[in-house]
Amino acid sequence: MKDSCNFESTLLPVDEALKKVLASLQVVAASEKRSLRNALGRVLAEAVYSAVNIPPERNASMDGYAFASADINQQAIFALTQIGTSWAGKPFTGNLAKGECVRIFTGAVVPKNADTVIMQERVKVENETIFFPAACQAQDNIRQVGEDIKQQACLLESSKRLEAVDLGLLASAGVHSVEVVRKLRVAYFSTGDELTAIGQSLQSGQIYDSNRYMLHGLLNDVSIDAVDMGVIADDKDLLKQALNSAAKDYDVIITTGGASVGEADYIKAILEELGQVNFWKIAIKPGKPLAFGNISDCVFFGLPGNPVSVMATFAKFVKPALRKLSGLAEVKPLQINAVCDSVLNKVAGRQEYQRGILRQQFDGTFVVTSAGGQGSNMLSSMSRANCYIVLPDYYTNVQVGEEVMVEPFETFI
Repeated sequence: MKDSCNFESTLLPVDEALKKVLASLQVVAASEKRSLRNALGRVLAEAVYSAVNIPPERNASMDGYAFASADINQQAIFALTQIGTSWAGKPFTGNLAKGECVRIFTGAVVPKNADTVIMQERVKVENETIFFPAACQAQDNIRQVGEDIKQQACLLESSKRLEAVDLGLLASAGVHSVEVVRKLRVAYFSTGDELTAIGQSLQSGQIYDSNRYMLHGLLNDVSIDAVDMGVIADDKDLLKQALNSAAKDYDVIITTGGASVGEADYIKAILEELGQVNFWKIAIKPGKPLAFGNISDCVFFGLPGNPVSVMATFAKFVKPALRKLSGLAEVKPLQINAVCDSVLNKVAGRQEYQRGILRQQFDGTFVVTSAGGQGSNMLSSMSRANCYIVLPDYYTNVQVGEEVMVEPFETFI
């Protein structure tokens, strides 16, 4: 594919670029043990098996009365004598004889002779005599041993990111700690003489560095240890020193800026000296000048300098790579068909991710509106947006009323 602005530059399609990234990565091998309270959001390094049946004993699924189904009268109301109560945590320990029942509460152990529980709303109580409706359903309202999980069954497979419900499942089986993939170590920095730290006055030709703050947010994940290395000037020796040093201590390095073809854009040349460049131009807008490679065992992403390009390329390439390194399976982004109610300008040649505002109408259909200016420097429209409008490389202008594909934004890595 050729870039419409530079016919001598071969651009890599988005899907092909992503495949190349993922194919070159291996899951971080090291792991560490964490207690359940410190494991939320971490990725399991090995499968976890249950040492017990869940539930471990038969128990009632609701408040009511437990009895033997042999006492059921199929034609008429029948009466049984209540001889005790089974509480959750304090089971009834006696034996039921014919014509007897026990009061039982949700979660309480069902007595050995009983095999049926009838909810309390269906009976009539007169002192110790309990009247049951005709034709009760035998075996009703009882949770069987191992109904949820059998002893030695797999509770959670490896590569599972632990969510709150997973902690509950593990705790229900008495698991107190798990082996998880160690945290990814990620370093990031911005490049450019024009960048100024917030809190300082801007001089002519300067701009505030927003990219590091976005990366701080994008990398804010319990499975990642991210370190901000600040801003490195457009000096080849300084950049080379920073990359070489970081590659020794981190799994991933992410830079912004310096990946284009300008005279002060050194990233690709340095990467070729220190390691390997896998590709560096992609048929995507925003975000064409993206460098991907490695320095020894350290994975490197050189993102463009424009902030919206940083957001887009992080979502499409860096995030899937971090998932792969953490042991998580590849996930195809959710895509929805929507009617576009804005005119979208596009030139054929690159797959575009335009910022949009997606909404669902009362009839269930989805409608998307442009979030505003689509320049790769315009963070205001990125802030307003809640989705990408995905326009394939062969698309040109989109008119009002045409159907387009959208990808709702995700909120975590």
